[in-house]
Amino acid sequence: MAQPKRRWSKARTALRRSTWKLEEKGLATCESCGEKVLSHKACPVCGKYNKRQVVEIKEKEQK
Repeated sequence: MAQPKRRWSKARTALRRSTWKLEEKGLATCESCGEKVLSHKACPVCGKYNKRQVVEIKEKEQK
């Protein structure tokens, strides 16, 4: 198999890896409670999606 003639420089490696950065997730605000939610998902705080109650949220028990 063919072998590379020489090593890639650090600058060239850094340019190649510059596209690996993390992207922010597309967060939307819940219309009923105002919390940040992933788009097209039910709100984990109030359980509503598209102004309808779709998930029943249980209250946390306090000790």
